[in-house]
Amino acid sequence: MSAPATDEPAGAAETHISRLFFAGDRVYKLLKPVELGFLDFSDRATRLAAAKREFELNRRFAPDVYLGLGDIREGDEVVDHVIVMARMADDRRLSKLLGRPRIADCVRSVARCIAAHHAGQPPIEDAPGATRDAVAANWSDNFEVTEQLGSELIGAEECRSVRYLANRYLEGRERLFARRLADGFVREGHGDLIADDIYCLDDGPRILDCLAFRDDFRIGDVLADIGFLAMDLDRLGHPELSRRVMHDYQEFSGEQHPSSLAHHYIAYRAHVRAKVACLAHAQGQPDQAELARTYHRLAHEHLRRGAVKVVLVGGAPGVGKSTVAEHLSRRFGFYVLATDEIRKDLAGLGHTARASAPVDDGLYRPERVAQTYDEMLRRAESLLRSGCSVLLDASWSSAEQRTGARRLADLTSADLVEVECTAQPAVGEQRIRGRLERGASSSDVTPGILAELRARRDPWPEALQLSTEGTESQTEADAVSMLEAVLGWAAPSLASQL
Repeated sequence: MSAPATDEPAGAAETHISRLFFAGDRVYKLLKPVELGFLDFSDRATRLAAAKREFELNRRFAPDVYLGLGDIREGDEVVDHVIVMARMADDRRLSKLLGRPRIADCVRSVARCIAAHHAGQPPIEDAPGATRDAVAANWSDNFEVTEQLGSELIGAEECRSVRYLANRYLEGRERLFARRLADGFVREGHGDLIADDIYCLDDGPRILDCLAFRDDFRIGDVLADIGFLAMDLDRLGHPELSRRVMHDYQEFSGEQHPSSLAHHYIAYRAHVRAKVACLAHAQGQPDQAELARTYHRLAHEHLRRGAVKVVLVGGAPGVGKSTVAEHLSRRFGFYVLATDEIRKDLAGLGHTARASAPVDDGLYRPERVAQTYDEMLRRAESLLRSGCSVLLDASWSSAEQRTGARRLADLTSADLVEVECTAQPAVGEQRIRGRLERGASSSDVTPGILAELRARRDPWPEALQLSTEGTESQTEADAVSMLEAVLGWAAPSLASQL
């Protein structure tokens, strides 16, 4: 460990549950005599027990920082207690080092430490606080505070939108949360990872101030634990480090998750901090108002990004819908399910095997077509309930088929986007001929049946219209812009994706 900070000036700081006093090479933490619903420090005996517990828990992360407990006396009478800590150099805080050279190395070390801690904790498969319903209840508790104390600070409409988005995600994702429990991803963590409480020293990071006042608050999905730090790095203006810490944590832990779940937990952590800021503001700290708004906006942004989507990409043969679907998948990270491939799967054929047939014959008999769409929707439902957004690449020529997709979106609480790719018949015919000459395509359409298939298409007034007559790069750019406008957020650049 580097030498403790001995030349720092004396000072004090305050949170909604504690006061900290800085003197020489020591910090003394005093718990406030407060009762906030989720904790009760109103009497000295309770504060002593809480201080002992906080000391024990934090020594797991920084044993050379947490030194012991001390008594506060008035004469011969003990009136309270403090946690005694080594004082760390303020300029080694992670929050003060952001933007400096080698900061990614420090973030990587922190991710390694948290992954190691999680690995040392046993999975908790019966944790009631990690179920979908428990997570929903935690959101509900937060809403009571933010909407009561923060409506004027934040705005009633934004409060309502965050409540809607959080609840909508949870409604369709019970299977995901149950799977996380069963797969051992629920463990005891730190509970309060923020950049201000992490110090980057020469011999490795020191992670301070775990959430100690409620044991059940530290038990949860490991993704929610590391997601707290990802949230804080994003709040501090470093989304690239936010992505980096999640990437590094996955590398060290072997944990896997749908991106929507990461966004949801990052949003939840931001919302908790918004609640804390609202409480602090109500306790007479006016500077907390802007902080409450910042955290709440961050929660809103990640909930929008994490909303599960069903995107239908359709159109007549030869319009390039599969190319559009694949590009959107790469940019937005959505799964692609394509009827051309599923049709071959059901027939036991390779995806590039030729199975051309007249309209309504062979693999294209009406009952086989219906079977193909049913299987696509079945696979999509499984992915959607697991938190994965999907792009469904199909002709979508029948209004009945689209109705089935809309029912699926409603059933899984997913947002639906419908895109129809369009091009003149001559363009489609030219592309089909070129595709047949090149081979290695899962499509069986030939120029001879193109006109009949176009004539059979039901009108699709609900769809966004995407012209694909330009160059492939222009069409892809138009498709990304169209989807960004609908989603309300920008696709990450390919260079920044981790």
